[in-house]
Amino acid sequence: MNNAGPPAPVSFGQALKFWVWLGCVSFGGPAGQIALMHEELVVRRRWISEKRYLHALHYCMLLPGPEAQQLATYMGWLMHGTRGGIAAGALFVLPSLLLLIVLSWVYSAWGQHPWGQALLWGLKPAVTALVLQAAHRMATRTLKERWLWGLAAVSFVGTLWGLPFPLTIAASAAVGFYMTRQRPEATDMAHASAVVNPKPTLRANPPSSDAAGWLDDTSPQPAHTHHSSKRLLRALALGVGLWALSLGLIAGLFGMGHTLTQMGGFFTQAALLTFGGAYAVLPFVTQAAVVQYGWLTAAQMMDGLALGETTPGPLIMVVAFVGFLGGHSQALLGHPLLGGVVAACVVTWFTFLPSFVFILAGGPLVESTRKIPSLSGPLQGITAAVIGVILHLAGVFARQTWLPGGWHALPDLSAMGLTLLAIWALVWKGYSVVRVLGACLVLGLLRQALL
Repeated sequence: MNNAGPPAPVSFGQALKFWVWLGCVSFGGPAGQIALMHEELVVRRRWISEKRYLHALHYCMLLPGPEAQQLATYMGWLMHGTRGGIAAGALFVLPSLLLLIVLSWVYSAWGQHPWGQALLWGLKPAVTALVLQAAHRMATRTLKERWLWGLAAVSFVGTLWGLPFPLTIAASAAVGFYMTRQRPEATDMAHASAVVNPKPTLRANPPSSDAAGWLDDTSPQPAHTHHSSKRLLRALALGVGLWALSLGLIAGLFGMGHTLTQMGGFFTQAALLTFGGAYAVLPFVTQAAVVQYGWLTAAQMMDGLALGETTPGPLIMVVAFVGFLGGHSQALLGHPLLGGVVAACVVTWFTFLPSFVFILAGGPLVESTRKIPSLSGPLQGITAAVIGVILHLAGVFARQTWLPGGWHALPDLSAMGLTLLAIWALVWKGYSVVRVLGACLVLGLLRQALL
C-alpha cells in the first residue's frame, strides 16, 4: 500500500453515497465517529492524507459545537467545495434527526408503558456510565499537568454552586492562555499528546505517511481552499443573514416570547458557547431546558440522552428530543405532534447552522495557515473545565438513576449495580457502546419479566 499511487479523483456522486452511508452507520459518539471517518477516508479509501485529516481535526476541536459533524463538513468542503461541505454536514445529521423524531413520538405515546419503562430502566445506568467514561477518557488524554487537574476540580465545584457555564469557559480559557505564556513548551507538548494521539480517535498503527492519497500533502491546493477576504466576508454575511432571517421570521410570526423563538435564541447561544463536544453541551442544555424554560423534566432529559445514544449521528442530536418534547407538551401550532416535529427541526437548524458557518467561512483561512499554536493553551483550559462540568452532569444522572424516588426514598440497588457493571464493561474491558447498550436493554426487559 505504501508504494501505491494516489487513487483516482473522487466525484461528487461517489462522495454523496459515502456521506449517506456514514450518516446511517456513525454510532459510538464523537470518538467513534472520528475514528470511523479516519479509517474510511485516510486508511481504506485514501481520499485524504493523514496530515490533512489531522489538521482539519485540530481546527474542529478548537471550535464550539459538535466536532465530528464539523469534521465531516470540513472533509466534504475540502473535496468538493461548498456543496460538498453542506452535503456532508447535512447528511451526517439528517438520519439521526428523522430517527429521533420517530423515537420521541414513540416515547411521548408509550414511554410510560411498563415495558417502555423497562427499556428506559436498562438504558439509564448505561447512560450514566457513558458520561463517566467520557470524563475518564478526556481526563486521561488531556490532564497532563497539575494546573489542569486543579482547573477541572474548580470547574466541578463552581458548577455545584451554580456558576454560569459561559463564565466558566471564559475563565478557563484565560487561565490556559496565561499558562501558555508561562510554560509554552509543556503546554504545546500536552496539547499535541491529547489531540494527535487520542486512543479512541486514531488507530494504534496508523498508515505510513508515504501512502499517497487523492488530496495528499503535496497535492495542488484546490481553488476553493485559497483564502480571500471577499470570500470570507461573503460566507459570514450569508450565514448570519440566514440566521437573522430564520429567527426574525419565527419571531415575526409568533412573537418574541413564543417557545419557538426562545428555542431559536437559546440553541444559537448553546452552539456558540459550548466547547469540548457533545458532553460539554449537555449540562448547559439540561440546566436551561429543565430549570429555566421547563420544556421537559430532568428524568425526561436523561431518557432523551438514552435514546440519543442508540441512534447514529452526533450525540448532540438529543436537542431534537428536547425540542420535540417542548413542542409536544405545549401543543405548539395547535397540535402536539406537529408542534413537536416543528420544534425538533427548529432546534436542529439553530444548533448546527453555526457549525456550517465556521467551516465554510473559516476553512480557507485554516488551510492557508495550517497551524494555530497560540490557541493550544486556551483549548486545554477549556477542556479541563469541561471535564468538571461533565462530572457534575454524571452526578445528576446518577441521582436520577439510583434515587428515582428522591433523596428520602430507598436507593435502587439493582440500578446501582448495573451502572457499575456498565462502567466496568466500557472503561476496563473496552466493550463497544452498542454492545453495552444492548446488554443493558436486555437486562431491563428481563427484570420486568421477573417482577
